[in-house]
Amino acid sequence: MAQELTTFLSHSGRPDVQAEAARQVLGLTGSEAGRALLTTHPGLLPALLGLLEAPPGAAAGAVADAWRALVNLCAEPGARAPLLAALPGLPGHLLARALAPSWPWAGEAAAALANLSRDPGPAREQLEKSGLGPAGAEEPGLARLVTALSTPGYNAHAPLHHLASLLHHLSHLPATRAFLLDPARGQIQRLLPLIQAPDSAVLRMGVVGTLRNCCFEHRSHEWLLGPRVELLTFLLMPLAGPEEFSDEEMDQLPIDLQYLPQDKEREPDADIRKMLIETIMLLTATAPGRKLVKNQGTYLVLRELHSWERDPNVRVACEKLIQVLIGDEPEAGMENLLEVSVPPDVEQRLQQLDQQEQQQLQQEQEEAMQTLSRLDGLSPS
Repeated sequence: MAQELTTFLSHSGRPDVQAEAARQVLGLTGSEAGRALLTTHPGLLPALLGLLEAPPGAAAGAVADAWRALVNLCAEPGARAPLLAALPGLPGHLLARALAPSWPWAGEAAAALANLSRDPGPAREQLEKSGLGPAGAEEPGLARLVTALSTPGYNAHAPLHHLASLLHHLSHLPATRAFLLDPARGQIQRLLPLIQAPDSAVLRMGVVGTLRNCCFEHRSHEWLLGPRVELLTFLLMPLAGPEEFSDEEMDQLPIDLQYLPQDKEREPDADIRKMLIETIMLLTATAPGRKLVKNQGTYLVLRELHSWERDPNVRVACEKLIQVLIGDEPEAGMENLLEVSVPPDVEQRLQQLDQQEQQQLQQEQEEAMQTLSRLDGLSPS
């Protein structure tokens, strides 16, 4: 069967035959056994990847199914290495397609790239080398990525929400964080309005995840919390509801958080609410950061959120942050919580707990993707 599919996917095949072969391949990507078959058969992946470029005479349906099949394959951890082996330049090629304003399959290219870059290793490294780092071309790839995300209608053919997931994954790299946090470039400020993008939880999750990673750079906290960025206001806004405060309490809040309308709604996604809280927690790691966070009414927003919140994981994160906000200052030598020396056994246990949480989250995401794959053949990242 795999050999026949390889032949039928060929550029020289009849459009109707190509379309049927691509449909069969897309169906195979909906199961673990099918994805294993596709990644282990020589010649099939190059044939599929060749169809992505819409050769003359190819049926539009075949190209669409080929792109969707690639998205699903990139979501399979065991398929990523074979994909990179079949086409070593795949990450850079997908990036170019995702950032091409008129490319009709840019959304699928962005989703495939986001899936491919989930794991640290070759894909992220290739993207760095392809110009996503600070030493890129005239306009570095990261700047073009932020432009594509923050420009409404950048591609009239496709939404590019999955580029936010890609940026989130790339922000694990120190060079990416340094680029985004460079005050002279103003990249972070362009991302902030997307925290409340109404049409895509994928977009909001990717942007908030990127900001959370950037907040591990504690030397940037005062700049992020200061008047040039005002990050805290953007993080608190999705957590705030329509509650009324006394005049004295209202004066403690940033101006944009005062007198919110009665129909003000909170971020609907619990995972994003939790990530927003975690990002604020990181900003309290240093003494100056804690002071700035405390002095801008953060406790008031968290207090009301805790009363409203029903998700247990978000409530726990909220309680941890409230403890920091109302607790005493750490003793001398412990002011910067990101630089505190942790005993090896405690650090190992914390790493194990974090790993377990990440594995559980990844499993839930993969199960959700498999469900969506059965519905429409396209897996989100």
